[in-house]
Amino acid sequence: MNTAYGVVAIALVCLVTLAVGSFGLRLSRTTSDFYVAGRTVTPYRNASAIGGEYLSAASFLGIAGLVYTNGLDMLWFPVGYTVGYVVLLVLVAAPLRRSGAYTLPDFAEARLESLAIRRLSTILVVGIGWLYLLPQLQGASLALEAVTGAPGWLGGLVVAVVVVANVAAGGMRSITLVQALQYWVKLTAIAVPAFVLLGAWFSDGAPGPAIARDTRWEEPLNGLAGQGHPVYATYSLLLALALGTMGLPHVLVRFYTNPDGRAARRTTLTVVALLGTFYLFPPLYGLLGRVYLPQLPDGVAADTLVLRLPMAMVSDGLGQVLAAVLAGGAFAAFLSTASGLTMSVAGVIDQDLLRRRLGRLTGEDFSAAQGFRLATVLAVVVPYVASRVVEPVGLATMVSLAFAVAASTFCPLLVLGSWWRGLSTSGAAAGLVVGGTLATAAVGITVLAGPVPGWPGALLGQPAAWSIPLAFAVSVIVSLATPGRIPRHTARTMVRLHTPEDLVLERG
Repeated sequence: MNTAYGVVAIALVCLVTLAVGSFGLRLSRTTSDFYVAGRTVTPYRNASAIGGEYLSAASFLGIAGLVYTNGLDMLWFPVGYTVGYVVLLVLVAAPLRRSGAYTLPDFAEARLESLAIRRLSTILVVGIGWLYLLPQLQGASLALEAVTGAPGWLGGLVVAVVVVANVAAGGMRSITLVQALQYWVKLTAIAVPAFVLLGAWFSDGAPGPAIARDTRWEEPLNGLAGQGHPVYATYSLLLALALGTMGLPHVLVRFYTNPDGRAARRTTLTVVALLGTFYLFPPLYGLLGRVYLPQLPDGVAADTLVLRLPMAMVSDGLGQVLAAVLAGGAFAAFLSTASGLTMSVAGVIDQDLLRRRLGRLTGEDFSAAQGFRLATVLAVVVPYVASRVVEPVGLATMVSLAFAVAASTFCPLLVLGSWWRGLSTSGAAAGLVVGGTLATAAVGITVLAGPVPGWPGALLGQPAAWSIPLAFAVSVIVSLATPGRIPRHTARTMVRLHTPEDLVLERG
């Protein structure tokens, strides 16, 4: 492959990202600008930004690789990713915006009136954010290596440097502009080559080569058979994806940028449409891969299929251009998702772990910008180092594990906290600890120990089906047993979460 095309495409995406981010720097003046873009982002721009950060390495490269390797069952991934926003819309989008919080720990403290709950939420936000950042940095390394032959450490480093520069410069205002643009970059980059490749498949008015028959690839409930008990694994995966979305810190922080709860709902509806449009294309690459690349060379990851397919289907010159376009789109995916994750993790590190302690140690007052920028560096350096140490598990697989942890912790907290007055501080803490410990242990064993046979392997590989109900049950049971630990101002907080802003303004 002509590496010059790929280098130019990737460099162009990085330069445009930095240019748009620098424009956002001029708009960032206050703490609210840094954390929630002044709460003035319109629904359609916010929806584009959410689509930009949500469509990650797993979406751009991982789904095609999974469909290619494991068959049509992997279509549940894009279905689950999109359904998660429907659940978010119905249950928590508007209450989250009305809470007036900057971060998820802010919401937890406001609802439960407890610093201990805030600290637990802080630890979980940082952990989930780093777990989700790992595949973004690993995917960037895979993409750059596949397109240019660069060493494995370079792709992740490029993403880390660009993200730190953008996030530290302008905070949420910069990131909103960058991510809104990058959604459309990604959609164009994946759609245009797809139509060209389809045209090559059906050239001269006749269908191209047929897909090789493969019972395991075609028949339902075989895609997750490698984990054992595919029916359980499939339903557990869907549960993790549908309920995990509301527990992802980089997704939730975007809803704090809407002007009001009604705008938050409109944002979510638009997001569903944007995601549905994008997810039409990755499975197509997996399908075409089965036709034109039935066997990848030894040592080549299936996650690189999207980048290799154009060269296998069309002439060298056109194939190189299409591969470069896809490489640029993939880097846009890494940059936008990593930016959102870094933004959410850095905000929590700054507010809860860094600025106050540094001030006490040095005797100086750190401004919002100073603390936030230092936190941004920490938010990226740790997962980058881990990405060089931890072996890649598969982009979509790693992301699904992050969803399982998020669904087992923040989903019970947000749903019960938004809708049940009886949630006590002890119940919320117990649910976070139990769900977080069980899901994190399952993820750790899966990543470090590799596949485990039989039911233990299925339960550890897809823990959501048992860890989420347990977390809900523990939260409810402990809350019922500790009615004295229900926060004093619960009634007032619940009114604020569910009272439309228009009514509040009229009464005021």
